[in-house]
Amino acid sequence: MDGPRADLRGDGPALAREYYRAIDERDWAALREILDPAFAQERGDRTFGDREAFLGFMAEDRPEQDTEHVVEQVYTGPGGVAVRGHLLRADGSLFFEFVDVFEVDARLTHLKTFP
Repeated sequence: MDGPRADLRGDGPALAREYYRAIDERDWAALREILDPAFAQERGDRTFGDREAFLGFMAEDRPEQDTEHVVEQVYTGPGGVAVRGHLLRADGSLFFEFVDVFEVDARLTHLKTFP
């Protein structure tokens, strides 16, 4: 498939929710579809300059693979969406809280994560 399903294209809140679902379920094919090839993520400890670097980290190098993203609030604005939530460890304990700010075109094009 070339890009996200038609029902997700350009829908920031739906793309953001699919982003977390795909990571939590380790559905790397679905994650690839919703990320633009030039997707980049900035976070406090590192930056991923493109989709493949980000996917490689998520699939192979992420310190804790068995986690669950809990979305508490989704905020929409022109060209993007912000998500406030928290990440749970496998045992259900809190790993950390986050705010993710996504830029959206047909796909997710940029993500800035604030821990």
